[in-house]
Amino acid sequence: MIKKKYNISVEATLEVIGGKWKCVILCHLTYGKKRTSDLKRLMPGITQKMLTQQLRELEQDGIVNRISYNQVPPKVEYELSEYGWSLKSILDSLCDWGEKHIIKEYGDKYAVLEDNILNK
Repeated sequence: MIKKKYNISVEATLEVIGGKWKCVILCHLTYGKKRTSDLKRLMPGITQKMLTQQLRELEQDGIVNRISYNQVPPKVEYELSEYGWSLKSILDSLCDWGEKHIIKEYGDKYAVLEDNILNK
């Protein structure tokens, strides 16, 4: 078995939650279970293919749970796993820093932030 080597531990974090969409998905899931269609509506810039791929990767890494309901039509929801919840303070810190950065760059955060539950 080949063991992976990291130069610094933040590389391991970014390997799991890095990229454009994973943190956004995780932030939305801190507000509760979501269906794929809910996430798509909350993230209009993501393609269905990318959303599905990111959710699968987060599930494989044990960050989210996929809940499949045995019904017609099929219903699938995603939620943060217990391990995923351990990222909450990191996600909160990223949001706080982003808000400060937006204010620094643009003055009024509401001029550039979408009106949604994450930005209250």
